[in-house]
Amino acid sequence: MYRPQIKVLDCTIRDGGLINDCKFDDKFVRAVYKALNESGVDYIELGYQASKKIFSPDKFGKWKFCDEDDLRAVTEGIEKKAKISVMVDIGRVEKSEVKQKKDSIVDMIRVAMYVKEVDKAIDLVNYYSEKGYETTVNIMAISTALMPDLEEALAQLSETPVKAVYVVDSFGALFSEQIHFLIEKYKKYLNPKGIEVGIHCHNNQQLAFGNTIEAIRMGANFIDATIFGIGRGPGNCPMELLLSFLKNPKFKLEPVLEVIEKEFLPLKEKMEWGYILPYMITGILNQHPRTAIALRNGKDKDKYADFYRSFSSKEEMD
Repeated sequence: MYRPQIKVLDCTIRDGGLINDCKFDDKFVRAVYKALNESGVDYIELGYQASKKIFSPDKFGKWKFCDEDDLRAVTEGIEKKAKISVMVDIGRVEKSEVKQKKDSIVDMIRVAMYVKEVDKAIDLVNYYSEKGYETTVNIMAISTALMPDLEEALAQLSETPVKAVYVVDSFGALFSEQIHFLIEKYKKYLNPKGIEVGIHCHNNQQLAFGNTIEAIRMGANFIDATIFGIGRGPGNCPMELLLSFLKNPKFKLEPVLEVIEKEFLPLKEKMEWGYILPYMITGILNQHPRTAIALRNGKDKDKYADFYRSFSSKEEMD
């Protein structure tokens, strides 16, 4: 699939940081940043912008905060071909701590929101836009959103300076038909105002890549992926698969394969992500993966049938 409007965003460090509280060492982040610049991706997301008044640096690593000095240190000496993005969660950032774009190497801020938080998301979009940043909005847990609420949120977002609004399958619960429907719905409200549609898929049912292809086919132009599919729980659409699928000659696969060999294979021995049955179970039940994560951190981590039965028991009680 070749379409020059497509923009690829890598969220390896940001989504992968949900596994280890953003405690990647500088060597790893630098290797990822270098490989991605060489690969031709359009944006590289290096973590969150969160306030240290809310999150303790004793618990979280530096990529939870993306201080300007840390970002500059890890990117210094590497030719900046891709733009840099960071994500903000509503209620977890202090506006007084935000720099003007001219004083930052960050290019784009991605605002993560639930449908009910659209007013707060719009406030942040306007604030960061006034500071000079590009902005997007990621509507999380889209598989749980009520359609009237989603349509109202899209109508409101269409009146903002946001660059793209994302369909985010947080629970890895969606199938291609639902992706098709949602992309069309987003386009109806956003495209007439010049706003692009984005896609961010999780791999609970081994559908992240397939659903990403469906979104591209339906006209999504902002595409998320991670190297080796790293990400919380089941992980995300693998960057190496996405770049292989896209027919734009600007994308290069070899730098991604090399960094997987050197950095991700050793990391996989220390951190767990990818398709595992507890994440499949939460995906088919449209549930947050937190329960599966808790199971995998406990002594009964491979008690798959008991885990599945625990949801049936909850439904019977309800």
